[in-house]
Amino acid sequence: MGLVVYGYLAWLLIMSLITFVFYGWDKRSARLDRQRIPESRLHLCAALGGWPGAIAGRNFFRHKTQKIGFTFITALIVLVHSILGVGLIYWQLQS
Repeated sequence: MGLVVYGYLAWLLIMSLITFVFYGWDKRSARLDRQRIPESRLHLCAALGGWPGAIAGRNFFRHKTQKIGFTFITALIVLVHSILGVGLIYWQLQS
């Protein structure tokens, strides 16, 4: 695989770590009744490539798992990134 694919994977890793930490931070803030991270910011982090961290954070911290709308948007983000990832790999294999 080419440099573009490895760069994309590195970006996913970095954003996933950031997103995972945000989910943990937000869960802790919720428990301590402190200021929360807006859902839009959690979605933005996932959309910018942190979707694996969002999935891991939701499962690990059991955070936002009961919110159907939130789950739906996260699923859409995962779908879009999956399509982009497959397209990127296909493009690299054709080069």
